[in-house]
Amino acid sequence: TTATVAHSHTQRERERQRDIERETDTDQSLTAAVSINSSVTYRGKSSLKKNINAMARGEGGEQSSNASLLHKSPANGVKPVAEREKKGHLSVCSKLCYAIGGAPYQITGCALGFFLQIYLLDVALVDPFYASIILFGGRAWDAITDPTVGFLVSRSPWTRFGKMMPWIVLSTPLAVVCYFLIWYVPPIDQGKIIWYLMFYCLFQTLQTCFHVPYSALTMFISSEQKERDSATAYRMTVEVLGTVIGTGIQGQIVGLANAPCIPVGDDLNSSSQDFGPEVNITQPHISLEHTRQAYMIASGVISAIYILCAVILFCGVKERKETTRVRTAPMSFFQGIRLVMGHGPYVKLVMGFLFTSLAFMLLEGNFALFCCYTLGFRDDFQNILLVIMFSATLTIPFWQWFLSRFGKKTAVFCGTTSAIPFLIVVVLLKSNLIVTYIISFAAGVSIAAAFLLPWSMLPDVVDDFKVHNPDTQGHEAIFYSFYVFFTKFASGVSLGISTLSLDFAGYVTRGCSQPVEVDITLKVLVSAAPIFLIIIGLIIFITYPINEERRQGNRKLLNEQRENELDSETESTETDGSVV
Repeated sequence: TTATVAHSHTQRERERQRDIERETDTDQSLTAAVSINSSVTYRGKSSLKKNINAMARGEGGEQSSNASLLHKSPANGVKPVAEREKKGHLSVCSKLCYAIGGAPYQITGCALGFFLQIYLLDVALVDPFYASIILFGGRAWDAITDPTVGFLVSRSPWTRFGKMMPWIVLSTPLAVVCYFLIWYVPPIDQGKIIWYLMFYCLFQTLQTCFHVPYSALTMFISSEQKERDSATAYRMTVEVLGTVIGTGIQGQIVGLANAPCIPVGDDLNSSSQDFGPEVNITQPHISLEHTRQAYMIASGVISAIYILCAVILFCGVKERKETTRVRTAPMSFFQGIRLVMGHGPYVKLVMGFLFTSLAFMLLEGNFALFCCYTLGFRDDFQNILLVIMFSATLTIPFWQWFLSRFGKKTAVFCGTTSAIPFLIVVVLLKSNLIVTYIISFAAGVSIAAAFLLPWSMLPDVVDDFKVHNPDTQGHEAIFYSFYVFFTKFASGVSLGISTLSLDFAGYVTRGCSQPVEVDITLKVLVSAAPIFLIIIGLIIFITYPINEERRQGNRKLLNEQRENELDSETESTETDGSVV
């Protein structure tokens, strides 16, 4: 028995020794294989480990591992790069469909900006004081809804149609109905202010539900900054073309039914009267009712274009979820405010464009009245507006080339300051239709820069924020909505103050001429005030820190971050696959 026990013990010691030797050989093989293949991809490493385990079981997997590495490594090194390049590229068709989606905002905005004030005063016969309340209240409400909608959009879940598209599609039909009712004169006198204020605010809210997601869509259509800049150029060209369409449709249809003005004073031909220059009186057979019908026809045509553009955008643009990854927990509304207002370059960009945009909004809101009463071109003002917008459309490609050649900050200074000489000339020279057309065409060049540059520079600020806050992503809609908030609120203030100023100056509804005080007020609103605001905006832009060098550096850093994220996702996917 003792001999049997001793023999069994000796046998167990020999088996234990063989196990230790086998484990030692396995560890040495693993160390050698990892040393030889240290530069291969994660997939190769995974295959290596699996085959070494097979070696430990005596299956001789070393040759299989090396063969796997030789065949799989090159493919893993090339394919992801090609896929990333393909995903970042946008076709011309996609850029055009994306650009067309911006037309409704500019078409309706241009029609409202140029014609709503004169419509309320001379067609709907709203008192100037109440008209100022409608204009300010609508724009102020619109400004409030922008960050609210932006906050809601940023927290919206992804759907099969994307994150932004559902907002655009669902808001379109309701916005069209409200827009049409803005241009309808209700058969009531006491409730007009409630009617126009209600539908104006509703339309602005619904249009915000369209425009804020559309603006943020820039960050979701491509991960490449060059492609986003190119898409933005397409968009700005179409949007300025949209202003031409809005001005043309609204102006030409309404211009064919311009109601006759009402003579003011006992003797309009007397030089002793304190009135501005007499304007051309339209044909007497056109009544006020015909003018109101013309405004409704124009609104119906614009509503149809609105729907068509939304359909093209939905069918031709696909959101790319991998372009922007939300890696942070949802934040509250006030946290979003602190987030965007805590980024210095964003604040400086918004404040600079706040003043320059306010300057052009003052010009836009009062230029129709200025042409009618100060310049005396009551029957031609819609054509003058059309020339301005047509010129802006033609020069958008020039400004796109200029900013790519000399930088965006340089383009801001050159484009904005070029408007100042024309704003001075238009009020100093004696009224002349030909000269006015020439000045209007030249002024359109500056308006093109005002359209293009803000939307071209906002993605740079968002990218700069991502570089400095790599763990805080997915809040693009908040950045865009707050920019729109400030510009729209400023627009409401400008329109409200300008209309109220006309009331204090003694504006005469549908008058063939206006008092001298109104003439002076209009000159200040379209010349002196815009020049002052442009100068303030340019002073702020001097401190704007994102130049071309910093912009290019941010692009390289973001590309590296994006590639690292894709590599991490690939490794994670393959790890899950190897476990299975």
